[in-house]
Amino acid sequence: MIISEWLKIATKSLKTANIPSARLDAELILANTLRKNRTYLHAHLDEEIDPRRFDIANARLDLRLDRVPIAYILGYKEFYGRRFTVSPSVLIPRPESEDLISLFLELTASEIAEKVLIDVGTGSGCLGITAKLERSNLSVILSDISKPALNIAEKNANALNADVHIQQQSLLNGQLKPVDYIFANLPYVDKSWDVSPELQYEPEIALFAEDEGLKLILQLISQAPRCLTSEGLLFIEADPQQHNRIIDEAMKNGFVKERVLNYILVLRFICTQN
Repeated sequence: MIISEWLKIATKSLKTANIPSARLDAELILANTLRKNRTYLHAHLDEEIDPRRFDIANARLDLRLDRVPIAYILGYKEFYGRRFTVSPSVLIPRPESEDLISLFLELTASEIAEKVLIDVGTGSGCLGITAKLERSNLSVILSDISKPALNIAEKNANALNADVHIQQQSLLNGQLKPVDYIFANLPYVDKSWDVSPELQYEPEIALFAEDEGLKLILQLISQAPRCLTSEGLLFIEADPQQHNRIIDEAMKNGFVKERVLNYILVLRFICTQN
């Protein structure tokens, strides 16, 4: 079969399965299988597909038709202009998480002194590693309760030459070193919410939380004052409908609202709770 024919059949199958990015996914699957880029496909539409590669492409197409996320099929996801390895052990980096990086860079643009940042629930490490690569004055800690997730984070740090520290811990439990910034993309999805079929393949531990999705976030807010320096910043990713409750709890623990952007909430630590 030639490239154009496979793409046509694959795209039709994906559309029938109600996958909105049908053509893009078909091109990504075939390009990755052929170890080429999408531009190559467009320039070689009449090229025959090697039989072994043809079988691999079809197997990957079947996975996508079963709603396995394309990032898990390819083994990577682009984030802030860099490629991060992903596996079912970690959450797939989201575009909205790039807003967190953009806000962080904006709010710390004038900082030149060495600062310490901890990325809690780091998963693939995309947030903490990106911060380190964008801000050389940072000392970055990647922490997670999941050892398999930390293995992926360490792999990404090594591949991107990011000098970071890896440590296994639950939230801020056991965190002794003071930090200036906290990143927290913790589970915030309540199990009663309607979610996409692809989420069934992502790790539950990284997605779902009790108490309307806020259990771990509220625990982190209560722990943060003993670790965060004065005027330190806490960056939280959460659904906008959760922001008011998060802000209310944060104010009880010495925080004020610094900035809100879509799914990202930034809190500044002013004082300890009376």
